[in-house]
Amino acid sequence: MTLLEIKDLYVSINDKELLKGIDLTIDKGETHVLMGPNASGKTTLVLTLLGYPTYKITKGRILFRGEDLTEKDITQRAKLGIALAYQTPPEVRGVKLRDILIFIAAKSSGDSDKEEKATSFLQRVGLEPTSFLPRDINVGFSGGEKKRAELAQIFAMRPELMILDEPDSGVDIDSLRLIGREIRKVVEELKSGVLAITHHRHILQYLKSNLCHIIYDGKILVSGPPEEIVPSVEELGYEKYIKRLRLK
Repeated sequence: MTLLEIKDLYVSINDKELLKGIDLTIDKGETHVLMGPNASGKTTLVLTLLGYPTYKITKGRILFRGEDLTEKDITQRAKLGIALAYQTPPEVRGVKLRDILIFIAAKSSGDSDKEEKATSFLQRVGLEPTSFLPRDINVGFSGGEKKRAELAQIFAMRPELMILDEPDSGVDIDSLRLIGREIRKVVEELKSGVLAITHHRHILQYLKSNLCHIIYDGKILVSGPPEEIVPSVEELGYEKYIKRLRLK
């Protein structure tokens, strides 16, 4: 079943064209990896999918479960089941991690406001509930702890589409292993679709990735099995890899 379909998408900011005809389809239960050099269009695509108003769609459409998202705002898209884990999760002072997890779980699945739900999501990502539940969101957390806490919130949402912006950046080997394995488990449990942005192969060994896409200058230049694309990118670097693609 097709979950997300991006058709000939063009996006601009202040009349500067950043995305130039993106086509991408993610089916329910699939994990896709998006790679590319800095300023290639990865973040632009992510924030456009979320509905950030700065990013103007000048051509094309975004369909989610067959429904056109083009005119829907951030809140409407989130309610439909689209969740984003940021590359650098923000600190939120005055809001306890316990309260946001209980709130999200109650909204997403109708669970009553029980602390056990918050506890279970933190345990799933390897954070000690007694230490983290009473704390303001991400305040004083390490990089790996921020990633884990945000994933706990994403899992509590039970999203149909998870967009993960560099989930492997700033985390150690143990965190990377845990994060990758838990993402895969949630995909298997919920049949969620995933679009994961990364620069490295390390997290891919834990995710069951269906396709890898290389984006450059606002265009997806190639799509294929990660085990074929990623080693070539790592060996050559983006510039040489892209130059080779263009010579074919």
